[in-house]
Amino acid sequence: MLDHIKRFWKEEDGMGVVEIALIIIVIVGVVILFRDKVEKLIEDIFKKINNEYESV
Repeated sequence: MLDHIKRFWKEEDGMGVVEIALIIIVIVGVVILFRDKVEKLIEDIFKKINNEYESV
């Protein structure tokens, strides 16, 4: 039984999922912190695209 516990403890199969989840959480947190700046950036990009489209 102790051998099974040691093998389970050393197993790293699920580490990739945990790392990806933490990266997603950090990205979402950064977006929430800088939401206003991100919204303004996206709005400016779409305005620029729209202006260039109208000039064609």
